[in-house]
Amino acid sequence: MMETDILIKVTAEGQLELPAEIQAKLSPGDEYMVSITEAEIVLKKVRKPLTWNELSQILEESEPDPNQPSLEEISEIVKEVRRERRSKA
Repeated sequence: MMETDILIKVTAEGQLELPAEIQAKLSPGDEYMVSITEAEIVLKKVRKPLTWNELSQILEESEPDPNQPSLEEISEIVKEVRRERRSKA
Protein backbone atom coordinates (compact mmCIF):
# COMPACT_ATOMS: atom_id res chain seq x y z
CA MET A 1 0.00 0.00 0.00
CA MET A 2 1.43 3.35 -1.01
CA GLU A 3 1.46 6.09 1.61
CA THR A 4 1.06 9.72 0.58
CA ASP A 5 1.42 12.82 2.73
CA ILE A 6 -1.15 15.53 1.95
CA LEU A 7 -1.41 18.87 3.75
CA ILE A 8 -4.88 19.66 5.10
CA LYS A 9 -5.75 22.95 6.80
CA VAL A 10 -8.24 23.66 9.58
CA THR A 11 -10.51 26.61 8.80
CA ALA A 12 -11.35 29.39 11.28
CA GLU A 13 -14.64 27.52 11.87
CA GLY A 14 -12.73 24.39 12.95
CA GLN A 15 -13.49 22.41 9.82
CA LEU A 16 -11.04 20.51 7.64
CA GLU A 17 -10.43 21.67 4.08
CA LEU A 18 -10.13 18.45 2.08
CA PRO A 19 -8.35 18.63 -1.27
CA ALA A 20 -10.18 17.20 -4.31
CA GLU A 21 -7.89 14.13 -4.39
CA ILE A 22 -9.12 13.14 -0.92
CA GLN A 23 -12.76 14.02 -1.62
CA ALA A 24 -12.61 11.70 -4.65
CA LYS A 25 -11.86 8.77 -2.31
CA LEU A 26 -14.82 9.48 0.01
CA SER A 27 -18.35 8.21 -0.50
CA PRO A 28 -21.54 9.26 1.29
CA GLY A 29 -22.15 6.93 4.22
CA ASP A 30 -18.49 5.96 4.68
CA GLU A 31 -17.49 5.74 8.32
CA TYR A 32 -14.04 6.27 9.82
CA MET A 33 -12.59 5.34 13.20
CA VAL A 34 -10.55 8.19 14.67
CA SER A 35 -7.47 7.50 16.80
CA ILE A 36 -6.05 10.49 18.64
CA THR A 37 -2.68 10.92 20.38
CA GLU A 38 -0.80 14.08 21.30
CA ALA A 39 1.14 13.91 18.04
CA GLU A 40 -1.41 12.68 15.51
CA ILE A 41 -5.00 12.14 14.48
CA VAL A 42 -5.48 9.03 12.34
CA LEU A 43 -8.61 8.17 10.34
CA LYS A 44 -9.17 4.50 9.48
CA LYS A 45 -12.06 3.48 7.25
CA VAL A 46 -14.52 1.14 8.96
CA ARG A 47 -14.94 -1.96 6.82
CA LYS A 48 -18.46 -3.26 7.15
CA PRO A 49 -19.13 -6.91 6.37
CA LEU A 50 -20.97 -7.58 3.12
CA THR A 51 -24.64 -8.41 3.30
CA TRP A 52 -25.86 -11.60 1.64
CA ASN A 53 -27.43 -9.51 -1.16
CA GLU A 54 -24.18 -7.60 -1.77
CA LEU A 55 -22.16 -10.84 -1.88
CA SER A 56 -24.72 -12.46 -4.22
CA GLN A 57 -24.57 -9.44 -6.53
CA ILE A 58 -20.74 -9.57 -6.65
CA LEU A 59 -20.79 -13.29 -7.41
CA GLU A 60 -23.41 -12.89 -10.16
CA GLU A 61 -21.37 -10.15 -11.84
CA SER A 62 -18.03 -11.96 -11.61
CA GLU A 63 -16.58 -14.20 -14.29
CA PRO A 64 -16.35 -17.94 -13.59
CA ASP A 65 -12.99 -19.04 -12.14
CA PRO A 66 -11.09 -20.69 -15.02
CA ASN A 67 -8.95 -22.59 -12.48
CA GLN A 68 -11.89 -24.01 -10.53
CA PRO A 69 -11.35 -27.76 -10.11
CA SER A 70 -13.93 -30.16 -11.52
CA LEU A 71 -15.96 -32.43 -9.24
CA GLU A 72 -13.73 -35.31 -10.33
CA GLU A 73 -10.59 -33.39 -9.33
CA ILE A 74 -12.09 -32.47 -5.97
CA SER A 75 -13.04 -36.11 -5.41
CA GLU A 76 -9.47 -37.24 -6.15
CA ILE A 77 -8.06 -34.64 -3.74
CA VAL A 78 -10.40 -35.83 -0.98
CA LYS A 79 -9.42 -39.47 -1.62
CA GLU A 80 -5.72 -38.57 -1.51
CA VAL A 81 -6.08 -36.70 1.80
CA ARG A 82 -8.00 -39.62 3.29
CA ARG A 83 -5.27 -42.07 2.18
CA GLU A 84 -2.59 -39.82 3.73
CA ARG A 85 -4.48 -39.62 7.04
CA ARG A 86 -5.02 -43.39 7.15
CA SER A 87 -1.33 -44.07 6.51
CA LYS A 88 -0.34 -41.78 9.43
CA ALA A 89 -2.73 -43.50 11.87
